[in-house]
Amino acid sequence: MTGTNEPKYKRVLIKLSGEALATGSTSGILNYDYVRKICEAIKKCVEMKVQVGIVVGAGNIWRGRQGDKMDRTRADHMGMLATAINSLALQDALEQIGVETRVMTAIAMHEIAEPYIRNKAVHHLEQGRTVIFGCGIGNPFFSTDTAAVLRGAEINADIVMMAKNIDGVYTADPRKDPEAVKLDSINYMEILSNELGVIDSTAASFGKDNHLPLLLFGIDDPENIVRAVRGEKIGTIVKGA
Repeated sequence: MTGTNEPKYKRVLIKLSGEALATGSTSGILNYDYVRKICEAIKKCVEMKVQVGIVVGAGNIWRGRQGDKMDRTRADHMGMLATAINSLALQDALEQIGVETRVMTAIAMHEIAEPYIRNKAVHHLEQGRTVIFGCGIGNPFFSTDTAAVLRGAEINADIVMMAKNIDGVYTADPRKDPEAVKLDSINYMEILSNELGVIDSTAASFGKDNHLPLLLFGIDDPENIVRAVRGEKIGTIVKGA
């Protein structure tokens, strides 16, 4: 572990679920007070000179699988657009507290965001800007978990940090099995072979093939983001091997 106030990582990719942005919301869509708390935690990371990329989901607005009677491609396109809404909300909250931010989307929407270009994204990070990646990877049939590990690999992040509504990886679903045990570490192959649904299988396969370390932790307390960046013992480390 590094010193109390020193970051362990220089560049991180944080995956935020759409549900996290809606925590405590009466509308079920966005809780701006909670979003601001998340952004204040991210600001602390930026102030530690950590380069921060973010992939945001859209489960608070729309998931492609909700459109079970729709064409899957069209339903997934709706989900990608929903991530753009969340990305702009997150950008607004970050900018309001003084964090320079860029939204880059995998689907071109020049009037409201920059198109995703890998080299430009890295340049923004090197200039101290936080970069939010919207619209997943720009293709249907792929989740934002997969987008997170892909963007993490593309920007050469030291680690992908998935902030979820569960505080780590368990031997079984803790909501169904009272004997489920939380694991401090696990490798991707164990996740795949045991069909642990904490991240989707495509994301796990990509992480394994590219030896990309991943930390999965709970977002019930936004300060967990800061703790994770400092290398404190939190959540579950998924090893790239």
